[in-house]
Amino acid sequence: MQQPSRFLDAGTPPHIITLVLMAAVGALNMNIFLPSLPGMAAWFETDYALVQLTVSLYLAGTALLQLFLGPLSDRFGRRPVMLASLWLFLAATLVCVFAPTIEILLIGRVLQSVVIAGLVLSRAVVRDMVGTAKAASMIGYVTMGMTLVPMLGPTLGGILDQLFGWQANFVVTFIFGVIVLVVVWRDLGETNETMSASFAQQFRAYPELLRARRFWGYALTATFASGAFFSFLGGGPYVASNVLGMAPHEVGYHFFFIALGYMIGNFLAGRFSIVIGLNPMMVIGNFVAACGMVLSIGLFLAGFFHPMAFFGPIFFVGFGNGMTLPNANAGVVSVRPHLAGSASGLGGAMMIGGGAGLSVIASASLSPETGPYPLLVTMLISSMAGVAASLYVVYASRRSGVAATALEDAAPDRIVGE
Repeated sequence: MQQPSRFLDAGTPPHIITLVLMAAVGALNMNIFLPSLPGMAAWFETDYALVQLTVSLYLAGTALLQLFLGPLSDRFGRRPVMLASLWLFLAATLVCVFAPTIEILLIGRVLQSVVIAGLVLSRAVVRDMVGTAKAASMIGYVTMGMTLVPMLGPTLGGILDQLFGWQANFVVTFIFGVIVLVVVWRDLGETNETMSASFAQQFRAYPELLRARRFWGYALTATFASGAFFSFLGGGPYVASNVLGMAPHEVGYHFFFIALGYMIGNFLAGRFSIVIGLNPMMVIGNFVAACGMVLSIGLFLAGFFHPMAFFGPIFFVGFGNGMTLPNANAGVVSVRPHLAGSASGLGGAMMIGGGAGLSVIASASLSPETGPYPLLVTMLISSMAGVAASLYVVYASRRSGVAATALEDAAPDRIVGE
């Protein structure tokens, strides 16, 4: 039985503020420098496609690391893994600040990906603390709280770039990382009360997860939903700067739309997931995101080459993802509750790895001649695939006899192939 949380008391489970900060530091690290990408290409005298690797290689690194961070936390505990990850992240951020070449910067970005531990372990900690249906609601509130960071991050990054240069973005990220480290040290009590006997045991458990149909459904839903978002992160700055002619600070301001949509979607997930159910919320969220992309493509085809034709409909992608991802992630870690850390890591690796691939595809296909269409079509296809994956979860849940409105805590261990 978990003790009640007391803020800044490491002898109790963490306060929700700590979970928000754990997830938020990675979100800030991901997007604060995005408005600077075209300027960084000029600074290092290299192609935009090479500088964009600071996004896609970072995503690839987070995908790989999640395969290990989840099992490590199941074996050694959430607290020591989170603290070690933050120390490594701070060292990598300093590498980025002082990088003399694009190659050193890319190395620093890959090393920075260890901060994904905050997102992986916040989900696992939530599942340690509460049941499945409540986990979806709590994850929704955690991600809603952390959304303030990506709402402000690109805007802040654009202003910092204009005033001090792109390096200032990494300096601010370092300072925020130090704050998070202090809070985690003081507040993150250990929540893993059933640590595995060995690290290898967790990897031997992966086949059990991979045999679960619902795990695949939830993981693919999260992969395709986030794929649209990561495609936007990789290609959005190029479209804004090179197609629409926007300055870095203007790009930062307009990132507000997708973050605002995500926050509202998170609020709805936190408020209604426990009533409507995980699966219906995922279907609705992916459908809304797909509709946003249809709207944007229609506006550009009609000749409206205006920032709002791009960033306005992006609001619906954020809104849909905000509804989808808390429910999909809650499903991922609840199919096998005793493997919550491993499930979070494996599901996260699939989600981020797929996003990295889509980000590279979307960015590599963009040019002044193509306009925004390769990016928008990639995002539309990804969102539609998310709808299909969500419907598969509904199908698999019905076949397994698991409630569609709220997963039963006992159900995941009942049917091996569910």
